[in-house]
Amino acid sequence: MPGEGKTEVGFKQDLIWRLEAFAFSTLFAFLRLLGVERASGLGGWLLRTLGPHTGTQKTVMRNLRIAFPHMPVAERERLALEQWDQTGRTFAELAVMDRLTPEGGRVEVVGMERLHAIRDSGVPAVLISGHLANFEVMAAVIMASGVPCQVTYRAANNPYVDALIRESRERYGIRLFAPKGDGTRELMAGMKRGDSIALLVDQKYNQGPEVTFFGQPVNASPGAARLAQKFDTIMQPLSVVRLPGVRFRVTAHEPIRVPDTGDKAADILAGIQAANAFVEDCVRAHPVDWFWVHKRWPDKVYAALREADQAT
Repeated sequence: MPGEGKTEVGFKQDLIWRLEAFAFSTLFAFLRLLGVERASGLGGWLLRTLGPHTGTQKTVMRNLRIAFPHMPVAERERLALEQWDQTGRTFAELAVMDRLTPEGGRVEVVGMERLHAIRDSGVPAVLISGHLANFEVMAAVIMASGVPCQVTYRAANNPYVDALIRESRERYGIRLFAPKGDGTRELMAGMKRGDSIALLVDQKYNQGPEVTFFGQPVNASPGAARLAQKFDTIMQPLSVVRLPGVRFRVTAHEPIRVPDTGDKAADILAGIQAANAFVEDCVRAHPVDWFWVHKRWPDKVYAALREADQAT
């Protein structure tokens, strides 16, 4: 445990972690007392008010320019403001995720039969999606479908906060898995046991195969396509759209098959491109729902944008 046998520096870090975890748990308790709609509304209002004044606003606007270069400036500014509202709502809703389930009446599901087919086949699948709307809602749908699944996530730096996050997910059956490195070995072990794997495929990678996303190069993790190929299974795309009244629609789309041409490297690359094209289609359909605050593209794409600005 943190704090055991630590030096003075270690003790200070452990104390900071514990204080952060106390603040985190206090905030979540307050949000749960507010209830779903008021908690979501408060989170949206806070980031809609504060977000545009942070340094991250530059990242949001740059991302919108990369994705939608021909969109009028006023439209991008409106979209930037609305996405802050979405991001704030998503954070606040973490405290009440056990109430955002199909059983709770706030989540409708399209294509549940596809998830049931995976469940009934006994063959593990690779469930893929992106940072769309409240992407945590998709995990609740996977659990409701009966598909045995491990949901990957990035562990919090603070181990006490991480434990609180895991505990909150366990309220409605989510099994979180924080892979080490790209996690391929651990994910393979899970699939060998018959567990499906849920992955978000739109995170930034500093290395890895290069594919196209909104017409620009990105490095992408090969994990989803590699696992689907190895286990001769499908990549099952899922999307989530935010609806009025803190409600959501989760859709299980047409499965993606990694090509089998005999050229494994080329087939995996094609599978990765298909997964990223799926996320791009979702973002184009509902741009306000995407997580614009993270740097998805490599540094060279942002550098080219800055050079273009300096040239004008």
